[in-house]
Amino acid sequence: MIRINLSPEPQWLDLGHGVRLQLLPLTTALMVATRSDTVVQDLAADASNDTRAAVFAAALARRAVVDWEGVGDEDGNVLPATPEGIDALLSLWPIFEAFNLLYVSQGMLLDAEKNGSAPSPTGTSVGATATAMPVKRSARSAPRA
Repeated sequence: MIRINLSPEPQWLDLGHGVRLQLLPLTTALMVATRSDTVVQDLAADASNDTRAAVFAAALARRAVVDWEGVGDEDGNVLPATPEGIDALLSLWPIFEAFNLLYVSQGMLLDAEKNGSAPSPTGTSVGATATAMPVKRSARSAPRA
């Protein structure tokens, strides 16, 4: 079942380590805009999947983050959410991983679920149809045990 949150209001997401992000809902418009972001589009054709994931997540975060809590500078002064600050925050592996798992992947999982077909079984004869007709044996012609 798909659960639809029709609220256009930003929601808070706890990433752990005392960090919370206030994020816009993950909508089609937000995903399309992120895919069209020049930083995403300018990735080299041979960029690794990890690089693509990091660049996409950062581009999405720059669009989606409205506010944050628990983010400060070296002296503990609270920092405002800025594009540069978002990039710096996502450069921290545990934060990136939580953001990717709890926000980005939710859109990706829903996208993957749109295919209503069951996965195909594997094997060399999968999908093959039987063309030979079984031979019916009478009781007299059945092999003796």
